[in-house]
Amino acid sequence: MICGRRSEIPFDRSEEMGSSIPEAPLGSTDATIPLLGFGTAVFPFAASETMKESILHAIKLGYRHFDAAAVYQSEQPLGEAIAVALGLGLIQSRNELFITSKLWCSDAHHDHVLPALKKTLKNLGLEYLDMYLIHFPVSLKPGGYEVPFERKDLLPMDFKSVWEAMEDCHKLGLTRAIGVSNFSCKKLEELLARVKIPPAVNQVEMSPLWQQKQLREFCDAKGIHVTAYAPLGARGTLWGTNAVMDCELLKEIAEARGKTTAQVCLRWVYEQGVSLLVKSFNKERMKENLGIFDWTLSPEESQKISQIQQHRGYLGLEFVSEDGPYKSAEEFWDMEIQ
Repeated sequence: MICGRRSEIPFDRSEEMGSSIPEAPLGSTDATIPLLGFGTAVFPFAASETMKESILHAIKLGYRHFDAAAVYQSEQPLGEAIAVALGLGLIQSRNELFITSKLWCSDAHHDHVLPALKKTLKNLGLEYLDMYLIHFPVSLKPGGYEVPFERKDLLPMDFKSVWEAMEDCHKLGLTRAIGVSNFSCKKLEELLARVKIPPAVNQVEMSPLWQQKQLREFCDAKGIHVTAYAPLGARGTLWGTNAVMDCELLKEIAEARGKTTAQVCLRWVYEQGVSLLVKSFNKERMKENLGIFDWTLSPEESQKISQIQQHRGYLGLEFVSEDGPYKSAEEFWDMEIQ
């Protein structure tokens, strides 16, 4: 079922690193998740040949966990890259990969979930996902994938009915696991009270400047695995910040250890027992981001990082409206702001 045209770009196989990224079990499922994944969100959201070739290069380097979303428009390039990787023998089977995609807010309605997942699978040219996530804890009027969207289209999400549809997708074998993204402790508590199959993952912003200690402790107690996005601050995006990479303490640790600031950030996130997503189409940085597994931060370094002043980078202000379900960023995140 995988489709896509063969790449014309030759590959130097001497660069191949193989699949050496550690994995962790996913809660009550029989699946495991690679602890370093490759993100595909590029704003403004659009598919591109550059995206496809970058994903293909990531597979060559050893990345096996890929994070897409319907709204990113990255599903088709990812599917085409997988098809080419199979054709080139970079992977022997689709089963070597861990593929995540996300239900967009306009499809976050009971009767739209299954059709949305089927469309995602068609875009990817795959028979199943490894993980399907609810992208945000809010719904939009059905029909659109535009970002930014009209705030008048914001609707409260019916957690119970949407999650029931997610469970149906899992039971049908269309996704090996289901989870959520951008859910606070309070929203997770509300969801858990209504589920038969608990979410396996909560994908959230996490970096040395937004460490999510309370949320991580909550998820750990509930058997929910945390995946960190924007571990480097997502600079260059619509909402991203340079604050993480400009942090003087992180720079000092990096210089002392002979590492880059990015590697120190990623290593710290990894040492918190979560999986993390990196996004760079720069080949050198893609390789650099893999160099976090053969060294550790010292207890003193970790202690210093734990004392960095905290502030959420992504406030989700596009989901805030006087006429919508959330009147402020504090309400949207249930006061988990700083």
